[in-house]
Amino acid sequence: MRQIIAPSILSADFANLQADSMAALRQGGDWLHVDVMDGHFVPNLSLGFPVISSLHKSLPEAFLDCHFMVTDPERWIDVAAKAGACSFTFHIEAPGLRQEGVTEMYIGPDESLKEINAACRRLVARIKGLGMRAGLSIKPKTPLSAIEDETLASIDLLLLMTVEPGFGGQAYMFEAAEKAHEARQRYPNLDIEVDGGIAATTIGHASKCGANVFVAGSSIFGKEDYGIAIKELRSNL
Repeated sequence: MRQIIAPSILSADFANLQADSMAALRQGGDWLHVDVMDGHFVPNLSLGFPVISSLHKSLPEAFLDCHFMVTDPERWIDVAAKAGACSFTFHIEAPGLRQEGVTEMYIGPDESLKEINAACRRLVARIKGLGMRAGLSIKPKTPLSAIEDETLASIDLLLLMTVEPGFGGQAYMFEAAEKAHEARQRYPNLDIEVDGGIAATTIGHASKCGANVFVAGSSIFGKEDYGIAIKELRSNL
């Protein structure tokens, strides 16, 4: 599997976002990871569609790997495609995929995984129909078993959160990355992405677990030389 480094622009200098993004790509980054948060699914607000559109226009060759930490992902699929998102990753825990009236940001023991997975596959079909790659994400406490085989087989990318989503700079959760072992055994050609706490000291563990896409924020944008930072990450794969 190709090893992909995806600099997370959540850690970039927003006053110089285009320049920072271009530098990260020119100095060894493969994708740009774009976090979209609605302040409900996670307790933070972040980049919106004008930013995605601006990045797409200024860096048309960039692969914009968009991660939607939002309550109702279906609402944003068409908008994301028009803005220039290359991939659309959403959370299986999103309340908008579940029974009416559900507000919790985790999957309860009494919920129907069959219904949730059917909703996920419906969204995946819409995402792909608009020309984007479709990704599905799970939080650290959500087991991989929450995703049915039929759903895993339908997606292009599985995103394993290795921190609680919402903020950068958190400590890497080793046990969350270890879910990649089973996913890689079941789907050897699936892109498996890890996001949270990825640094030179943790990327090797994630790779050994089976991940091949690595989201790195402060470990790239927090350094003076992005090229050296990215080379250090790759040297530990």
